[in-house]
Amino acid sequence: MAIHSNYKATIHACYAGYITQAVVNSFAPLLFVTFQKEYGIPLAEITFLITFNFGFQLVIDLLSAKFVDKIGWRTSIVAAHICAALGLILLGILPDVLPSAFVGLLISVIIYAIGGGLIEVLISPIVEACPTDDKASAMSLLHSFYCWGVVAVTLISTLFFHFFSISNWHILACLWAILPFANAIVFTMVPINTLTEDGEGMTIRQLLKTPSFWVLFVLMLCAGASEQSMSQWASAFAESGMHVSKTIADLAGPCLFSFLMGLSRLIHANTHGIDIRKYLIFSALLCIVGYCFASLSSISVLGLAGCGIVGFAVGAMWPGSFSIAARQLPKGGTALFALLALGGDLGCNAGPTLTGMISAASHNNLQAGLLAAIIFPAVMAIMLAVLQKRKAA
Repeated sequence: MAIHSNYKATIHACYAGYITQAVVNSFAPLLFVTFQKEYGIPLAEITFLITFNFGFQLVIDLLSAKFVDKIGWRTSIVAAHICAALGLILLGILPDVLPSAFVGLLISVIIYAIGGGLIEVLISPIVEACPTDDKASAMSLLHSFYCWGVVAVTLISTLFFHFFSISNWHILACLWAILPFANAIVFTMVPINTLTEDGEGMTIRQLLKTPSFWVLFVLMLCAGASEQSMSQWASAFAESGMHVSKTIADLAGPCLFSFLMGLSRLIHANTHGIDIRKYLIFSALLCIVGYCFASLSSISVLGLAGCGIVGFAVGAMWPGSFSIAARQLPKGGTALFALLALGGDLGCNAGPTLTGMISAASHNNLQAGLLAAIIFPAVMAIMLAVLQKRKAA
C-alpha cells in the first residue's frame, strides 16, 4: 500500500488516534469487577456506564454530521483528543472526590465519550481522503490499530496492576491521558485533506432517502454490536464465568479477543482482490459459531476459544462496512461517515447493553447474555446477502 510521503505523518497520527479510541473503550472495562468491589456498584449500574459511553458517542456522531464541516476537521480532531485526555484524568480523580463514586465515573465517561465519538467520525474519512493506492487495505490496516491499542492497554494495564497493585488504577488512568494530549499536538501540524469540495457531498436528507444507505446503516449497527457485545464483557466473562484470576482474565479475555481481531484486520489489509461482501458473510457466520462456543460451553477452554473466534470474526466487519459504503456512495462525504459511525456506535451501545441486561435478569449469568448477542451477526449475514443479491442482479 503506497502512501504519498507528505501524508505519512497524517496516517501515523490516525493510527495513534485509534489507539486513543482503544484506551477510551477498553480501559474502564478492565476495572468493572474492581468498581463493584471498591465502590459497591452493582452490575446493572456498571452496564449503565457502557450505555453512557457509547450513547454519548452516538449523540456526537449525529451532531457531528452538522457541525464538523463548519468548524473544520483539524479543529474537531484536536478537540476530540483533548476531551479523551480530560475524561481519562477525571476518571482517576472524580470517583474519590464526589459524594457518589458512580456519578464521578459517569461524568468522566461522558467527557471521554465526546472525544471518542469525534475520533470515530473523523479518523476514517481523514485516512480515506489521504492519497493511497488501495483504500480498502488502508482502511483495514487503520482499524487494526484499534485492536493493537486494546492489546497494549490490556497488557500494560495488567503489568501495572501486577507490579503496583490494582488499587493504584487511578494513577494509570492519568498516565493513559498522555497519549491523546500528545496526539492532539501532532494533529495541529499534519496535512489533512477532505473527501469532497464544499457543497459536493450528499446531505443528511439525501442519504436518509437512499435505500442502500439504510442497508449500510444496519450493517454498521450489527458490526458494532457483534464486536462490543463480547469485547466489553470479555474480562468480566473470563473472571466470573470461567473462574480464573483477574490477570488471567484480562489476558485470556479482552487481550486474546483484540489480538485476533487485529490479526484478522492485518490479514484483510494484505489480501487484495477479495469480494468483501462474501468475506463479511463468512465472518458473520464464524461470529455466530464463536458466540455459541462462549455461551453454551461449560468448559473454560472452549468458552475462551469462543471469545477468540468472535474476535477474529469481527475483525473485518467495521472497516469492511466502511469500504462497501465508500464504494456504493462515493459522494457521501462527511455526513455518510458520521451517520455510519452513528450506526456503529448504536450497535456498540445496544450489543453490550442487551448482553448486560439479559445477564442481570439471568442471575448475573453472562453466558445467557452472550447467547442473546447472536442476533447481531445473524442479521448482518442477512443484510450482506441482500447486498450480494443486488450486486448479482
